[in-house]
Amino acid sequence: MIERLFGWDQAREERNFAGFFKADEVSIITADEQDVGWIQEQVEDRTINLGSFYVTPAMQGRGIGTKVLDILLTRAADQSKAMTLAVVKINPARYFYEKRGFRITHEDQHKFYMRADPGRPGRDN
Repeated sequence: MIERLFGWDQAREERNFAGFFKADEVSIITADEQDVGWIQEQVEDRTINLGSFYVTPAMQGRGIGTKVLDILLTRAADQSKAMTLAVVKINPARYFYEKRGFRITHEDQHKFYMRADPGRPGRDN
């Protein structure tokens, strides 16, 4: 999606990745005893920001992302914290997040910023 929006610039992407990737915020997603993705979370006093959420294409469509997000939302609700994230506007994952109770709070040129509040009525569990 980055390539579609901005064109690919390897040096820029390496700088961006180095700036946002923090190993202590990352958890590996495993299924059937294999690594299938990763999440990166920033935990604050009132929110948990889902900075990255990735499931390998070969493992998508198997319910793994839904299960992981349900676990994250339950944990956030147990801590009385909202979950926030940003999704690129052309990413169909926006609808995945909306089905899980996220709502758009604001946007910029390229991204929707979303939030799911703890105990929000209508959230599927």
